[in-house]
Amino acid sequence: MTDDDTAEQLYQESISQLEKVPVAVEPAWSRLLFGEWLRRSRRRADARVQLRSAYESFESWGAAPFAERARVELLATGETARKRTVDTQFDLTPQELHVAARAASGLTNAEIATQLFVTTSTIEFHLSRVFRKLGITSRRQIGRRLRETAERATYPERTASSA
Repeated sequence: MTDDDTAEQLYQESISQLEKVPVAVEPAWSRLLFGEWLRRSRRRADARVQLRSAYESFESWGAAPFAERARVELLATGETARKRTVDTQFDLTPQELHVAARAASGLTNAEIATQLFVTTSTIEFHLSRVFRKLGITSRRQIGRRLRETAERATYPERTASSA
């Protein structure tokens, strides 16, 4: 309800508090609203961070109307948000890839969160999606699976002939 610096502080506090509750949709909703506010404040780069997170969350849950709203807002910031298809549903998003690579290097969730300027619960959220998409159950498996995925993308004929 306010347009000054207090609004940003309140949005950030809202996200921080909502990330502590088990209902994961609430922080995504707050990120969407914060991202919209940031974009209207002409802070496109900051808005992209919030809107991308909201989009990825809504998209992964199948909340199409909210994902579409976040996608449209992302487009308005100059970024594109890809639509998921059957072929890409297990592809890691850029943020998931950043988190996975850092986790594979041995960093803790707190260290990753500090590097990416997000909360540890955001890192936990991204890692849970990384585990699901890569079909793994342990942080120790991340590095090997990322290498396998990169090799398949680089040399698709090898995986086709060995299948």
